[in-house]
Amino acid sequence: MALYRQMLLIRRTEERLSQLFADGEVPGFIHLSIGQEAIAAGLGSVLERKDTIASTHRGHGHALAKGVELNGFFQEVMGRETGVCKGRGGSMHVADMSAGMLGANGIVGAGMPIAVGSALAHQVRKTGGVGVVFFGDGALAEGVLHESLNLSALWQLPVLFVCENNGWSEFSPTSKQFVAPLAKLADAFGIPAETIDGNDVEIVAETAGRLVSEIRKGGGPRVLECITQRVRGHYEGDAQKYRDPAELKDRDKIDPLPRAESRLSLLGVSEAVLAALETEVMAEIDAATEAARAAPLPEFVAAQADVYTPAGV
Repeated sequence: MALYRQMLLIRRTEERLSQLFADGEVPGFIHLSIGQEAIAAGLGSVLERKDTIASTHRGHGHALAKGVELNGFFQEVMGRETGVCKGRGGSMHVADMSAGMLGANGIVGAGMPIAVGSALAHQVRKTGGVGVVFFGDGALAEGVLHESLNLSALWQLPVLFVCENNGWSEFSPTSKQFVAPLAKLADAFGIPAETIDGNDVEIVAETAGRLVSEIRKGGGPRVLECITQRVRGHYEGDAQKYRDPAELKDRDKIDPLPRAESRLSLLGVSEAVLAALETEVMAEIDAATEAARAAPLPEFVAAQADVYTPAGV
């Protein structure tokens, strides 16, 4: 139920953000992870507060699953002074150090060295923490992945590389971007790797829990490839004219939420219980939305702080 609730919160939050973006209440671009919630929820369920994660431009789910508070999250994405980054980060740069969320990142693959650095800090400080980096299959051809795998293997760092393989690198199929299977790439660096169904939240949680435990015990880095599906376009508003509509024809068969609902039903959870949970989650989202709308926008001078250096300085 906890895994399902987390997925439901992520799904309904992103649906609300899509609506707010269409209405002009969210500045900039947003990239939604609808259809990929099982990965964020599964990983989040096995991580501790001291663990650190680095995310991607499609990172709303990762932030929420790691413990970023919903009100501060909404206020950040809606550009409010009271957001977790004072409205300066927005959708693609949500960060909250208190929750171990080192930040989403608008640059493909850029979270990898950040997570590796945090893993080195965990190792040196003997915190017992684990660094986790989420990246898409579009980052497989980035040199920083190879460099990060190499350093992690050389120094036996406590880091988990999580690839959300949704089949697309922005507007191109991944098959036209990178030729090698990720597991074989990891093997070249002597790093154990596993490929799983990223739309089954129980499988994700079970596998991630085992790998994180191995890492925490000093086993060195691990690679986890989660096969999933990108439902929306690369960014919200992307018409996806480059994509065959047939790809999404049977979406419900692999959608992580209906799959979890079916599992819960078999375990005896009633429709009334699920409906009550839906009402509870929507009430939280409604409250967070209204709190963000009521929150102050940053003063222009304050918004420049730590972002721009004044001319002549």
